[in-house]
Amino acid sequence: MRIRRAEAADLPLLRDIERAAGEPFRGIGMVEIAEDEPPAEEILERYRAAGRAWVAVDDDDRPLAYLIHDTVDGAAHVEQVSVRPDAARRGLGRALIDHLGERAAAEGLGALTLTTFAEVPWNAPYYARIGFRALDDAGITEGLQEIRRAEQEHGLDRWPRVCMRRELPGPGGA
Repeated sequence: MRIRRAEAADLPLLRDIERAAGEPFRGIGMVEIAEDEPPAEEILERYRAAGRAWVAVDDDDRPLAYLIHDTVDGAAHVEQVSVRPDAARRGLGRALIDHLGERAAAEGLGALTLTTFAEVPWNAPYYARIGFRALDDAGITEGLQEIRRAEQEHGLDRWPRVCMRRELPGPGGA
């Protein structure tokens, strides 16, 4: 497995990965999440052009997983990380997150952040296993509050959500 920057030709494949990664939500009664459309190619292109889209690829250089991120309140914020279900449980998502952590630490950012479903096994419990901690209300920064408001408007609060943070080594982090 290799991680590289996403290329323009990858963008339709990223949308396919997102659709496939959404399917397991159907099995736990979160049909709306399973049927939610992935980000449009124009949005993915903005992330790609800004150097904020990464893919984990197979030996044939085909994306198996991807991550897009923003910078929010001095942290690298994981906007989306998705893995094709047939490539799950191989550490691809974690590798992408760790890759982002290394880059963010090198840029002087102090942490990684994300928002996720609190009770979905491959969401908050998974992120806790790889070093993220749930934030209480006092720890939720202004930028994360804005992201949560947008998620609420999108209807994601039908299921419990949580903001999480993982400190990074170096001057900006732990």
